[in-house]
Amino acid sequence: MKVTVIGSHLCKDTVDALDILKNKKIEVEFLNISEDLTSLKKYLSYRETEEMYNEVRKNGGIGIPLLILEDGTKTFDIDKIY
Repeated sequence: MKVTVIGSHLCKDTVDALDILKNKKIEVEFLNISEDLTSLKKYLSYRETEEMYNEVRKNGGIGIPLLILEDGTKTFDIDKIY
């Protein structure tokens, strides 16, 4: 299994998610929005168009880490990754 994580090393939730996935021996592609403008642009396209971000936008949140499974499923919930 491979999971794409979009987030930032500046975000504790992102760092925690990366550690959990590493401990579960899950392959990770990490897109760091703090270090790469291409990753930031990709993240912003999700944040501005995905329905799952409605509450995040409403509450002024950032919405990271975003976890994308191989089948394209997107979630904020690390517990959904087995």
